[in-house]
Amino acid sequence: MEKQIKMSYMAASSLLLLLFFSGSPIQILGLGVGINYGQIANNLPSPSRVAYLLKSLNISRVKLYDADLNVLLAFSHTNVDFIIGLGNEYLPNMTDPIKARNWLQQRVQPHLPQTRITCITMGNEVFKTYDHQLWSNLLPAMQTVYNALVDLGLDKQVTVTSAHSLDILSISFPPSAGSFRQDLGEYLHGILNFHAEVKSPFLINAYPYFAYKDNPNEVPLDYVLFQSNQGTVDPITNLKYDNMLYAQVDAVYSAIKAMGHTDIEVRISETGWPSRGDDDEAGATPENAGLYNGNLLKRIEEKQSTPAKPNVPVDIYVFALFNENLKPGPASERNYGLYYPNGTPVYNIGVQGYLPGMVYTSPSTKIALSVVSNVLFLVIAYLIFA
Repeated sequence: MEKQIKMSYMAASSLLLLLFFSGSPIQILGLGVGINYGQIANNLPSPSRVAYLLKSLNISRVKLYDADLNVLLAFSHTNVDFIIGLGNEYLPNMTDPIKARNWLQQRVQPHLPQTRITCITMGNEVFKTYDHQLWSNLLPAMQTVYNALVDLGLDKQVTVTSAHSLDILSISFPPSAGSFRQDLGEYLHGILNFHAEVKSPFLINAYPYFAYKDNPNEVPLDYVLFQSNQGTVDPITNLKYDNMLYAQVDAVYSAIKAMGHTDIEVRISETGWPSRGDDDEAGATPENAGLYNGNLLKRIEEKQSTPAKPNVPVDIYVFALFNENLKPGPASERNYGLYYPNGTPVYNIGVQGYLPGMVYTSPSTKIALSVVSNVLFLVIAYLIFA
């Protein structure tokens, strides 16, 4: 055993010297992108390990669907900006000023400023539920939580918004004719006034994949995957679109303008492409997912804008970090992740991260392997955080 430990130290020391004198073998690329960190799964790595993975990818913006205590604690002092969420089921309670204030004092305030919570999303795709009571609760809940933030002196740090499905549009093409559904007008009018007043963004979950899946014989695959294609031209503005995502964003801008606002920024709170699906889910392959997300990341790095908003770089949160094995619905719902839960990329998009491993050993080799594991862990942590 003593000889085994000695050899382990020598191996680790040699590796340490190799790393420092020949350069790091770990490719770390900075991405000006946000990531959705969903957790509907029973096999995900711990939040502390995820923090290392995101740091190695230089991703500093994360969107949660709740206010998970373990995640917020694990990301303390990491300089990662967080969007946290209140599920649809919380909206009725959040119309009560006392309950809203209590929630903020219990779930948000204790984490500030060490964890950088910058935004709270009230519900998710509320208008997709067709629950009219929920529709009526959305704006009052947003207002009440925002007012509670003001009372607590947190409104300069944390803003309030909600994420919407593109189903809120009745017209999406041409983009300049974009308009909201008539039955949502009374609700969206107040919500847009709120955004304009508090200067918070309007969030949309935009998935060109859905358009392709529903009409694979009519929607050009290259157009939705950001590949070279002839594009489409808006006949009203003569603006050319070489991809569907940008056309969707501009359609939302047009719908907002039609309701009297030109001062509200549209951001993409979710977009992605599944790497696997059921037999009737056309296009759900690793190759297409790799093309969509890989090309999307290149455009984000280039700080591209949409044709109708040339001075506003598109702000995007990719869906999602991991495959989530407990999500209900078709197979595609469980296969949007860039990574498997073990830290292996689902497909190659040109970036490489590091997820700290977990060592499982027998008693006879535990000490020796622990030495190697700990030294390697420290070396890689140094390379990531230095």
